[in-house]
Amino acid sequence: MADNPQRPPRRLFALGSVIEERTIKTIEDFNDPRQEWRRLFSEVLGTFFLVLVAAGAGMIGRAFPDTISREAAVTAPALMVLAIILFMGKISGAHLNPVVSIAFALRSDFPWRRVPGYVVAQLGGAALAAWFLQGVTHVSAMYGSNYPAPNYSGVDAFLMEAVLTLGLVSVILGTASGAQNVGLFGALGVGGYIALAGLWASPISGVSMNPARTFGPDVVSAHFGHYWVYVAGPLAGALLAVAVAFVLRGAGGGESGSSAAQGTFFTEVRRPEPAENGPEAADQSPGGRGPR
Repeated sequence: MADNPQRPPRRLFALGSVIEERTIKTIEDFNDPRQEWRRLFSEVLGTFFLVLVAAGAGMIGRAFPDTISREAAVTAPALMVLAIILFMGKISGAHLNPVVSIAFALRSDFPWRRVPGYVVAQLGGAALAAWFLQGVTHVSAMYGSNYPAPNYSGVDAFLMEAVLTLGLVSVILGTASGAQNVGLFGALGVGGYIALAGLWASPISGVSMNPARTFGPDVVSAHFGHYWVYVAGPLAGALLAVAVAFVLRGAGGGESGSSAAQGTFFTEVRRPEPAENGPEAADQSPGGRGPR
């Protein structure tokens, strides 16, 4: 029987279905390199907001004395990280920190080939935030950086950064894996840890735990006097955290940890799957009748 001239030929419907399926698959496939720009943009934006708050506290405090308390300065970044994880964690994994990307890669939860791009995006986002703050506040970005406290050596600050980062990365890896995966509450765990660490330890090292967070103000102000502390300390802490994760949970690379580290665009079912067993197969979706 010939196609109805008033209706599009069936082959056009079939072609449209194939194109739609391929397009959706491309968008959802994290391994498709054409989607990497989305993740990199997410890391730039997320790190920008993190450094905007973290460095901004010191710079705003310099511009407007006695307006930013130490408690506010250390809890604001924690709340920002929590919000960023909830906002875009499914896009890029919301690493926001070079040592987090490295730790996930060491756990086999993140491809090594993507680490350089993430690190560059994080450093770039941090530099943009510091540059923006310096232009708006008219205060040198050096006031938004981290330094060892007076009368404390770089080694003291290094040890503090290493131990604090050990705890931070342990929380991140723990809430991203297997039986410890607690979904959205992972954001609360990470944000809560950052706030608690800052409340008691910030006077010694500033509690950076993130080479990108310190890099932004340092590169804009061209002041790298103690930057080694904020690279070596967090890196050492992250390596220790990976070792601890292996002792506690074994090797990584599982579905849960990889999903948390890499991000997913769509985790919800976009449309009902076709029945595999013929017309007798019942709807298994939430709210469906199911088999009787």
